[in-house]
Amino acid sequence: MNIYFACSITGGREYETIYQTITRALLNDGHEVPTALLAEPTVVDLESIVTPQEVYTRDVAWICTCDALIAEVSVPSHGVGYEIGFALGQGKPVLCVFQEGRLISKMILGNPHPALRVHSYQDAAQAVSSVRDFLRQVQYNL
Repeated sequence: MNIYFACSITGGREYETIYQTITRALLNDGHEVPTALLAEPTVVDLESIVTPQEVYTRDVAWICTCDALIAEVSVPSHGVGYEIGFALGQGKPVLCVFQEGRLISKMILGNPHPALRVHSYQDAAQAVSSVRDFLRQVQYNL
């Protein structure tokens, strides 16, 4: 499957190792993840040379062609929130994962959209397990 992975870039990188664990698990499972580079430590430098218009055009195209969007939402991010809403508007299934105990936007937690799932995790292994469970459900419904 083609998975759009969303995570905070400019809002903070404190969960970067979780981002990497999730994207590596997706790639190891054979999924296409065009946004896997967003999990890497070099992303801030790489994204600094791309214009906002190029980021928007690129990311919207990736969302439109993905089978599902997975967002790590432990760190608030305007961009990730936008991507989640855009993907839901396109009818894409969306999973938001966050570290247990973090304060998460009520716009995400309270959203009743049938294509949205929100799961907390205690550690990286549990985050990956939630992602895999979600993708099994998505594949079953394709």
